[in-house]
Amino acid sequence: MLKLIQTEFWKLRRKSLFWLMLLTALLMPFFAVIYFRSFGKTDLDPLLFYKWSAFGYTVFMILPFILGIVCTILMHEENQAHVLKQLWIIPIPKTACFFSKFFIVLMYSFCFMLITAAASVLFGIASGCAPFQWESILFLLKKCLEIAVLSACSILPILAAAVSQKGYVLPVCIILLYIFFGFFILPVNLYVHPIASLSAILAREGKIPGLTLTQTISVPWALLCIGIWGTASVFFATISLKRKG
Repeated sequence: MLKLIQTEFWKLRRKSLFWLMLLTALLMPFFAVIYFRSFGKTDLDPLLFYKWSAFGYTVFMILPFILGIVCTILMHEENQAHVLKQLWIIPIPKTACFFSKFFIVLMYSFCFMLITAAASVLFGIASGCAPFQWESILFLLKKCLEIAVLSACSILPILAAAVSQKGYVLPVCIILLYIFFGFFILPVNLYVHPIASLSAILAREGKIPGLTLTQTISVPWALLCIGIWGTASVFFATISLKRKG
């Protein structure tokens, strides 16, 4: 398993787009500064600024889309060059191959959210929008780490879909449908879609200004939803890999 993960990192050194996509982590902190400065708002509650820079569209749209693209990139080369068929000769367990890809997605999610957290603090202080407060920064860091883990788990269905496809077009379409379904189901039911369930976990403490949900928050139900989708994704991916072998 460790050798598979190491191999994945070696392959990614040749993919410049993979690393350039991390720059999208700067988008929402930058737009948060533009938004608040355009209204002349400074010295805000730091959590209000962080809600815009890290807890809003970053969680529900930007990060899931970027992670979905990462999943597609990870599987595209193997599918096109029939690398997976060569791996089965060794042989390598199908689940180990799948989870080595997931580990890369998880690490990418951590890097993305750490950059988002750092940019949120730096942009907020430099612009005068969010004053330096250790308590708020530690809360931001804790939430960003939570988001990183939960977002990676929530994107497992996309990784499973990428396993079964050879091209880019269909996986990207699936990514968009998956994200928009989660975004639009959010006001209706928090425990049907992993991205909607993620928002319930994020808002459980009630400390983020403006992040209010109309339904009763149940962390166990949210984790159950993410777990069911993740388990089904692993099962589907294993079957797809066996067929390719």
